[in-house]
Amino acid sequence: MAEPLDPEMFDPVCPSSAMPIQIGDKWTAMVVLCLEGGRRRFNEIKGPLRGITPKVLTQTLRAMERDGLVTRTAHDENPPRVEYELTPLGRSLLTLIEATRAWSREHLPALLQARAAHDSTPDRSPPG
Repeated sequence: MAEPLDPEMFDPVCPSSAMPIQIGDKWTAMVVLCLEGGRRRFNEIKGPLRGITPKVLTQTLRAMERDGLVTRTAHDENPPRVEYELTPLGRSLLTLIEATRAWSREHLPALLQARAAHDSTPDRSPPG
């Protein structure tokens, strides 16, 4: 039998909602990767992110700016030019993202196999 969980295991001073990359938030990590090579304009970021809407990308960039992960520089030009760049704090996420990618390379086939087996079991269907 497993030991009971410690009610103090999640520090109330550091709630998970403060984390910059939420479980299920696929865009923040992808934006970090898009900016890994340096400063980019909005459409340069949007290009490789097939499936993201301009609204969601704008929300993601604003949240990242708020968290200190990116800087937004608006140039006084006509037409206006805005560029985004990772801050040192944002760059520090690259190590975490690479660890996640390495885990996925090693374990994704097993994870997909487990999902398929689960979903093919009678009376079981994907959540939702």
